[in-house]
Amino acid sequence: EAQLVESGGGLVQPGGSLRLSCAASGFTFRYYYMSWFRRAPGKGLEWVSGISTGSSTTQYVDSVKGRFTISRDNAKNTLWLQMDTLKPEDTAVYYCAKYKTRYYTDTSYDIKDYDTWGQGTQVTVSS
Repeated sequence: EAQLVESGGGLVQPGGSLRLSCAASGFTFRYYYMSWFRRAPGKGLEWVSGISTGSSTTQYVDSVKGRFTISRDNAKNTLWLQMDTLKPEDTAVYYCAKYKTRYYTDTSYDIKDYDTWGQGTQVTVSS
């Protein structure tokens, strides 16, 4: 059974940094496109960033470009999201997600295209 477990969230002041981790198990991690999503208070789920199987391609929503960096280590079955220069509007529960099919080479922002989700980790940016 495929599983994803996020960690690394917390409370941070504006301008600070956090690094989220997502540990994958139960599937061949290196075959799958992976993404981070977030849900801010009172809002819907928003795609934040995605990364191709071999890390050659990364994408970001405009609001985090230049501040967030997605990465993965296929040998360690781990996905990360480095978040720098955090803003109060980044406050949300962050989720990692696995794309539904192997070897996907494009970008997907649609939650329906993902079949495995972690439990989420809370990120709060506040002074």
